[in-house]
Amino acid sequence: MRMRFLTLVATVVALGTGANAGTLDVVKQRGEVRCGVSQGVLGFSAPDEKGVWGGFDVDFCRAVAAATLGDADKVEYVQLSTKDRFAALQSGEVDLLSRQTTWTLSRDTDLGISFVGVNYYDGQAFMVRKDIGVTSVKEISGASVCTETGTTTEQNMADYFKANGIQYQVIAFDKPDQTVQAFNTGRCDVYSTDASALYAQRLSLSDPEGFIILPEVISKEPLGPAVRQGDDQWFKTVRWTLSAMIEAEELGITKENATSLLDEGSVTQKRFLNIGSEAGKALGLDPKWAYQVVSAVGNYGEVFDRHLGSQSALKIDRGLNRLWNDGGLLYAPPVR
Repeated sequence: MRMRFLTLVATVVALGTGANAGTLDVVKQRGEVRCGVSQGVLGFSAPDEKGVWGGFDVDFCRAVAAATLGDADKVEYVQLSTKDRFAALQSGEVDLLSRQTTWTLSRDTDLGISFVGVNYYDGQAFMVRKDIGVTSVKEISGASVCTETGTTTEQNMADYFKANGIQYQVIAFDKPDQTVQAFNTGRCDVYSTDASALYAQRLSLSDPEGFIILPEVISKEPLGPAVRQGDDQWFKTVRWTLSAMIEAEELGITKENATSLLDEGSVTQKRFLNIGSEAGKALGLDPKWAYQVVSAVGNYGEVFDRHLGSQSALKIDRGLNRLWNDGGLLYAPPVR
């Protein structure tokens, strides 16, 4: 990964190469999407032993690269802490933030960023050691709680614990690995963050089976990608990339069958894959941009299963993240 200072300088130079150049134009000129991701959360965004990035959030970065550049591998991943993530997006250091970030009113209005949608419905939960015999959050009064700075976690805990008369002490860290290490070594009694992250971090503990995630979920945490405000074309490009992944699953279009459906699909499937469509051109994309996304990365369900669900080590149930017609909350505007 390049030094972040050099990345910022390069971005500023690129932005200045044309009069009021939009992000899409800059991305095309640069030949890559700069995507802000976590510093390493299994299942969402983390490098493997060869340094290759993978995960649910990473695949969304790849989907945007496929839509805009026709190549899902044209991504530079910029590791960002919870503290630095918004500044990096605001400054132009990254084009897109795809990093387990909760969509809130204050973030959507005060930070100069816009969330393009929800790609994971989550909620804050708590993890403890099995051997302490706790089965409910309401039994942890007096405990120390590890979490990360710059998140909604601390405020959620303050509200919930005050309402339930629970005494606690917060021990906060800048990075996820610091938080996990503190919890793993017994520096704190409880670890609290989004439930999805707890499932991922538990696998990195010295004895994963010795820890449990308590049943209470104390908040709504709609996670989603974000872009800078003021660039409608880029905002729409990223938003419709997310919608395309969701609708592809609903239409039964997969990474494996997308190419065959170009010729053999139903009228609706062909329309989605942009056969003869002008919608892609209006966005500044190839008419077959949706096909490029699905054939390179897969639909939403495939990405979820691969990194978080049944095909992953995490084995997270889709729950609220099922499609709307399968009892979940995922619903995309028609891609046509």
